[in-house]
Amino acid sequence: MATVDVTQDNLRSLIEDSDFAIFDFWAPWCGPCQSFGPVFEQIAEKYPDIVFAKVNTEEQQEIAGFFGIRSIPTLMVFREQVLVYNNPGALQGSQLEELIRQIGELDMEKVKQEIAEEEAKQGAS
Repeated sequence: MATVDVTQDNLRSLIEDSDFAIFDFWAPWCGPCQSFGPVFEQIAEKYPDIVFAKVNTEEQQEIAGFFGIRSIPTLMVFREQVLVYNNPGALQGSQLEELIRQIGELDMEKVKQEIAEEEAKQGAS
C-alpha cells in the first residue's frame, strides 16, 4: 500500500479503521523530513497491511495542533486505536523496520489493561 495523505476528512477513519497505523508529520521546507520521506515510502511498500499516513503540517495545521506537534519530522504509531509511539526525529529504514517489529509484538490486551488501570488511578485521585 502506498502512503495516504491525512486530512480532516480521513483522520478519524485512518485511526479507527486500522489495526496498525504510522503517521509521519512533516513539512515541505523541512530538510530532515525530505530525507525521511523516501524511507517512509519505501518501507510502506514492504508492509501493505499497515497504514502509512503522511500529515503535511503546513496544510493540516489543525491536525498538527491537535496532536501537539512541536518538532518535525515526528512519528506517531497507533495499534488498535491506541497511541503507542510518539517521537520526533527521522529514522533510518532499519530503525523504522525495527520499530514496526517491536510495535507488532506488543500485547495490546496488556497495554489496554495498563491504560485502564492508569485511568482508574487518575479518576480516584
